[in-house]
Amino acid sequence: MDPVEALRRIAFLLEWRGASPYRVRAFHTAAEAARALPPGPVDAASAQRLPGVGPVTAEVIAQASAAEVPAYLAWLEADAGPAARRAWDLAGGTTGDCHVHSDWSDGGSPIEEMAEAARALGHRWAVLTDHSPRLTIAHGLSPERLRHQLDVVAALNARLGPGFRLLTGIECDILDDGSLDQEDDLLDRLDVVVASVHSKLRSEPAPMTARMVAAVLNPHTDVLGHCTGRIVTGRGRPQSQFDAAAVFRACAEAGTAVEINCRPERRDPPDDLLLQAAEAGCLFAVDTDAHAPDQLSWQSSGYARAARAGLGPDRLITTWPTEALLGWTRGAGNH
Repeated sequence: MDPVEALRRIAFLLEWRGASPYRVRAFHTAAEAARALPPGPVDAASAQRLPGVGPVTAEVIAQASAAEVPAYLAWLEADAGPAARRAWDLAGGTTGDCHVHSDWSDGGSPIEEMAEAARALGHRWAVLTDHSPRLTIAHGLSPERLRHQLDVVAALNARLGPGFRLLTGIECDILDDGSLDQEDDLLDRLDVVVASVHSKLRSEPAPMTARMVAAVLNPHTDVLGHCTGRIVTGRGRPQSQFDAAAVFRACAEAGTAVEINCRPERRDPPDDLLLQAAEAGCLFAVDTDAHAPDQLSWQSSGYARAARAGLGPDRLITTWPTEALLGWTRGAGNH
């Protein structure tokens, strides 16, 4: 076990335990820093000079680099028991990610760099979901820019060759009346549509419910993104108020997946709503909402939450092969 794997596994187990999002993110950050280390033993003092590495993560790096199982990891695994090990295996079965941003909207990296990072993680597919026009603060894509992006993705896939495919998509704003913020003919052309609320997050429950239900019943919508819009770190942002039973019932009926957003500051939906959606019979997408290549590794934390909710691969579209995913988005009323 190398330092990167040890740190990622600790982050997963901390998420499994419901630890602070700051703590979970600290181990993901250290894992990304540890990727720069050469093979072979590294002492803790040297490890701590890496950006984002503190005393605890430095000790993990030192022990793992010496081919030892880090003591902290061993304790967490013993405490978690076999259920957590099965959950880790579930995370290992991931095939893709339905929610990835590039520098075409508010991401920080080019499309090709995001695709290469996803492929390096062993993904078979990833969906490019830059923002839609109304989200101007995130440089949302006009219809013209989205058409251009479709050509860019097609050319990239021709270069990438077999084994991985970057799927076309969008994170489409859910407008006040529940309609989607993009032209229908363009939505028809996309492989996956993630629909999310980004405005008027503190609306009264009744209009918010109507807005969300209309969106998830739209035949273009495949995934309901970060359904409460909450932020659990920093100054934070409270979750939107809506009739969760009505929204999740609509998702189940329409075949729209509920996103388990893996960003540490989101953890959306909260555990109680995640269980409610599971009981409603919804499908789920374990998504990173990545805006940079290193954030694609956050996905394992979402699988920890999925496993705690009792979800298996049959309910998790991010464990499906490419053709199975595309067959689902093109059928069941979607697109």
